[in-house]
Amino acid sequence: MEISEQVAQLYNAAIKHQASDIYFLPVNDYYLIKIRNAELLMIWDKVKNEQARRMINYCKYMANMALSESRRPQIGSMTWQADHKQYSLRLSSVGDFLGAESMVIRIIYELQDVKTAFFNQQALFELQELTGHRGLIVFSGPTGSGKTTTIYNLVNQIAADQVVMTIEDPVEIKQLNYLQLQVNREAGMDYSDLIKVGLRHRPDIFIIGEIRDSLTAQAAIKAALSGHLVYSTIHAQDPCGVISRLKQLGIEEQFIFQSLTAIGYQRLIPTINGGKRALLKAHSLHELTRIKSYDWSDWQGELERAISKRQITRETAKKYWYG
Repeated sequence: MEISEQVAQLYNAAIKHQASDIYFLPVNDYYLIKIRNAELLMIWDKVKNEQARRMINYCKYMANMALSESRRPQIGSMTWQADHKQYSLRLSSVGDFLGAESMVIRIIYELQDVKTAFFNQQALFELQELTGHRGLIVFSGPTGSGKTTTIYNLVNQIAADQVVMTIEDPVEIKQLNYLQLQVNREAGMDYSDLIKVGLRHRPDIFIIGEIRDSLTAQAAIKAALSGHLVYSTIHAQDPCGVISRLKQLGIEEQFIFQSLTAIGYQRLIPTINGGKRALLKAHSLHELTRIKSYDWSDWQGELERAISKRQITRETAKKYWYG
C-alpha cells in the first residue's frame, strides 16, 4: 500500500471515531500509532521504524514542515477532507533523547460535529442562568472530560449578537463566527499576552483554554473584573479546589470573590450501552464559600439515579464516586 493511502486511511479512521488526537510514538525498533477520542486511547497500528518515518514525513510534507529536521520541535497545519467535510489538522513533532521523532496530530472539529449527552441537563440550565451575571465561570475536571465542548455549547446559546474571542493551546473546536487565537510561545504569544491583546478588541465573551500560571490567572481575573463574561478551565480535584488553586496562583481572595461567578465540575462517564455521558455539577461562588471541604453527596445522588435508570453499572459509579 502506498504511504499516501495509509495516511489517508489513518486520518479517515480517526475522524470516523471522532478522535481528538493521533499519535506516532517510537518504541524500540517500531512505532505505535494511536488515536484518542472521548472514550479511550486505542492502538490503530504497529509499524516498523522505516514505514513510520515515511508516514511521518508524508504528514509533515502536507503540513509544510521541514523534512530535514527531526529533533527540534516543529508545528504545522493542514486541512483534510472526509465525507464532503473539511477538517483542520494541527501537527506537532519533536525528537526524543535518542533522536527518534514523535508526532501528535490534533483534529479540529466544528461545533456542530461535537455532541455531548448529559445525565443532568438541569446543571446546564443553571450555568446558562448565571451567564447574565458576567464575570468568570471556571470548569474543572480531568483532561478529556469534555469541558471545552460544554463551554462552547454554552457560549453558542448566547453568542448570536455578541463578539466571542477564544484563546487556546491548541484550538480544539472550530467555530467560524468566533475570533479564535492560538498560543504560540515561540512567537511570544502566551495565554496572558493574547488576553492583553484580546482586551483591546473589546469582545463580549472570552473563552480561555486553561488557567495554568499566575500571569494567565491575573489576566483572566482582570478581564472578568472589566465586565467581560469569561469561561475557562483549571486543574482542581473538586469545585472547592478551584478557589484554592486561584489563591495558589497569587490571586487575592477579594478579587476572587469579585470576579468568580460560578464553578462547574465535569466528568465523562462510560454508560452501559457503550457510549459516554457527561455528569456536570454547577455551583455559585456563594455556595462554596460557606463550606470548608466539598460535599460529594449531590454528585453521588446523580450517580445513584443513573444506576436506577440502568444507564451505568454500580462498578462504574464506584470509580467516579468522588469525582
